[in-house]
Amino acid sequence: MRPMMTDTNDLTGKLLIAMPDMGDPRFAHSVVYMCAHADDGGMGLIVNKPQSEIQFGDLLDQLGIDRDPNVRDIRVHFGGPVDHARGFVLHSADYCSDTGTLQVDDRIGMTATIDVLEDIGKGRGPKTSMLALGYAGWGPGQLESEIAQNGWLICDPRDDIVFGRANEHKWSAALKVLGIDPILLSSTAGRA
Repeated sequence: MRPMMTDTNDLTGKLLIAMPDMGDPRFAHSVVYMCAHADDGGMGLIVNKPQSEIQFGDLLDQLGIDRDPNVRDIRVHFGGPVDHARGFVLHSADYCSDTGTLQVDDRIGMTATIDVLEDIGKGRGPKTSMLALGYAGWGPGQLESEIAQNGWLICDPRDDIVFGRANEHKWSAALKVLGIDPILLSSTAGRA
């Protein structure tokens, strides 16, 4: 029997923070921004795992996209273990693609079409963005089960955590949003 969803269980626009004893190494110390969450499952992007071997400019070259030399490079992230070849741009709400942007909330959108990369390359994309290859996905009831088993903590997003460049500090920063000192967080949890 799968857990019932309530209004408080809609995690769209929230951050998931992996607990220290996360069983899946791909999610160890991950911070996931939830782009969508409903009864049929959820989809999010890991925002704190940059891909050191892939550069934004090289990716644009591979896709045949011209780049304005004055455009600042953005980091490419490992967005999750599903569909590694597909790119997702998480961005500020000032940008909306003509071919499809998912407006997650009033501050953040997500676009998975090539035109957002073209616009970023030409300097007319969103004010703030991060690019992820792949995504994290959960089937019906799967994420709720992982949360019930103490796999994830949940907090409200902050721009410095979602879009900041200090990826090595995002996990501890997200915990601090909840008032949790990462040093004191036990890798084993009990139930009262």
